[in-house]
Amino acid sequence: MAITKSVHGEILVARVEDSRIDAAGAVSFKDEMVALMSEPQKRVVLDLQNVEFLDSSGLGAVVAVMKAYGAEMTLELAALNPIVEKVLRLTRMDKVFRIHSSADTALAA
Repeated sequence: MAITKSVHGEILVARVEDSRIDAAGAVSFKDEMVALMSEPQKRVVLDLQNVEFLDSSGLGAVVAVMKAYGAEMTLELAALNPIVEKVLRLTRMDKVFRIHSSADTALAA
């Protein structure tokens, strides 16, 4: 799973470069996102602008990352395409995650 990162003060933006977070890449995604814990940022914004598909395994990996961060770091989501947003809404995960329209919006919040 290709994830690029950039640091903006106390905010780390992690951009998923792949178009899918599914069963084939969920473990790799989770491992790479948990590895970001070594960089002590208070907020992590997961930029999903390139992600066109998220299945239950991918959603489970995103939730597992949030739980791994615990109280030390908060995981926020940004730039959801309509299909990914629908998955989050149907599973009510849109109530669990803070969601931003873009990574820039998240940085300004």
